[in-house]
Amino acid sequence: MEFLLTGFTHDKDCRIFTFECISADRVWTKCKVRADLSLARKYGIALQELPLLCRGLLDRREEGADKIAGTPAEINFTEEAIRALASDRAAAKAAIPKRKAPVRPAGEQLGAAWREQHPPVVV
Repeated sequence: MEFLLTGFTHDKDCRIFTFECISADRVWTKCKVRADLSLARKYGIALQELPLLCRGLLDRREEGADKIAGTPAEINFTEEAIRALASDRAAAKAAIPKRKAPVRPAGEQLGAAWREQHPPVVV
């Protein structure tokens, strides 16, 4: 199944994303995903990431991996789903090795090579 974002509306503290769902036999249906913006802020999810996360929620719904609240035409991005997403992101971030600071030689002679007076070269 394919999902195309067609737009969004704003209802109080929720953003409702509208998707066109295209099945394998080319039947188009509309689907809405409601995301609570206060929960997104609480778990550190940027507003720009919400459409893609809602599409991922629809993909998981099709796979049957999660029990997602709502009817097929309207789905709620629940706190449980947002919490699971935030913990997955934190684990992925922790798995990335941290960069070490560059090692710089310390000493009094630092930069002395280029500051030193050299005799002119005669050709």
